[in-house]
Amino acid sequence: MNKYIIAVDEGTTGIRAIIFDKNAEIVAQSYEKISQYFPHPGWCEQDGREIWEKCLIVIRNVLKSSKIKPEQISAIGISSQRSSNLLWDKTNGKPVYNVITWQDTRTAEICAEKDNAFKMKSIRALGKFTKAISSVATGIRKTTAGARLITTATLSFPTASSLAHTKWIFDNIDKSKELENKGNLLNGTIDTWLIWNLTGGKVHATDYSNASSTGMFDSFKLQWSNFFLDLFDVNSDILPEVFETNGDFGVTSKAIFGCEIPIRCSVADQQSSLFAAGCFKPGDVKLTNGTGSFIDMNVGYKPSPSLNKLIPLIAWRLNNRTTFMLEGMVNTTGAAVQWLKENLSIIDREEDSEKMAYKVEDTGGVYFVPAFTGLSSPYWDPHASGIVIGLNRRTTREHIVRAALEGIAFRCKDVIQAIEKSSGLDISLIRADGGASKNNFLLQFIADMLNVEVERPVMLDGTALGAAYFAGLGSGYWDSIDELLKTRKLDKTFVPLMKKEKREMLYSVWKDAVGRSLMWRKEK
Repeated sequence: MNKYIIAVDEGTTGIRAIIFDKNAEIVAQSYEKISQYFPHPGWCEQDGREIWEKCLIVIRNVLKSSKIKPEQISAIGISSQRSSNLLWDKTNGKPVYNVITWQDTRTAEICAEKDNAFKMKSIRALGKFTKAISSVATGIRKTTAGARLITTATLSFPTASSLAHTKWIFDNIDKSKELENKGNLLNGTIDTWLIWNLTGGKVHATDYSNASSTGMFDSFKLQWSNFFLDLFDVNSDILPEVFETNGDFGVTSKAIFGCEIPIRCSVADQQSSLFAAGCFKPGDVKLTNGTGSFIDMNVGYKPSPSLNKLIPLIAWRLNNRTTFMLEGMVNTTGAAVQWLKENLSIIDREEDSEKMAYKVEDTGGVYFVPAFTGLSSPYWDPHASGIVIGLNRRTTREHIVRAALEGIAFRCKDVIQAIEKSSGLDISLIRADGGASKNNFLLQFIADMLNVEVERPVMLDGTALGAAYFAGLGSGYWDSIDELLKTRKLDKTFVPLMKKEKREMLYSVWKDAVGRSLMWRKEK
């Protein structure tokens, strides 16, 4: 009897179940959209019960369409959106409030208050002192204790963190404190919620990659952080147990599928994509181009200090060894192309951007800084504004479209340089995935600007594939990482063609353009 793996990919806008075979080929897949609610400006919520119901629907649909029996599934792997979390009553499984997603900004005041707390000011001061010393005594950066202290120099609490979400719920939903006092309250990210429901409430767990993304976990000590939890008045008793990424997360309740299916993976979405890309060695980098761009580097078995406000995270934990990564984000990628289509109406379809960019030899001196929601690493300016500069009477819509795609590549170069500086590792190859990576012009210009080869796989949905890989390793479906590498199929490799002088000139002018966009929206 043939065996298969099911990957459940729970994303921000929808949930997908994919059945993979031994060659990591897709046998069948099913997708359901997940509703998002915006009760107030800046708020973004989802219904935890809907997510669970849609999870069941896609798994059942994919089994039905493939005519594969549940008994033929070796294991289930789950990848999920990071930081989004909810609290629920363990006696009846009812959420006490909606899921607060990673996009939600309602906790801005809470985060600002905690950032300015005396404890935080003190720890940041110590971090800045250590960071200053490390510029001379560079060996400090290579120690775990030194890296931890240096990272605290720029430590702050983002509104996306599960820690801030939980604090808001405790402050605003009375029922949450009542349940906590009775010992009946559970907290978790979406992977934890799905695992708890799939196992009939028997397993309350997450993995290291998801835990490190919550704002509650000390990635250097590999445990829930008493310092952070105390600061936000959160009790660790409500938090899940932390397992290895391909650990034993129990089995599905027999009542759900008619048999017990092992759950052998929980992994955060970007970490899953990093694994699917085969980034198993320090210095390996993947670039996910979607609505925004996530750039992640495997930095090995020791966490790197954050010198540029990059986010030090756990990539995964396998066989009692923890792999760390550095992550930088470009806020606007696919969203910039979508803006050209929906706001300016200068392209009919988003895929037309590639053809239009190739119609002109260059941008005609036009630069597009895609700072619609400010600029992240390495600028960290929420007041930066998107700008198009260098317009003249000869400027055409093709020039603007090309400038938008080039601007995305320039932003990727900004982030890559920051990652190289923090990690001390040089980048020679980038593995790209995500829907926007279908654009040949974009990937070629990234290769040119970074002077590295860029690989594009046949399968661009790395989050689902990574979850399948982890589950397959955990269940013995695949024997080793080497076996996984043999299943990876490349579509195309983009080789840098641009001369050094031109690359440096273009990037120099780009930096000038960015300088014009900084602090634009700050109140005078």
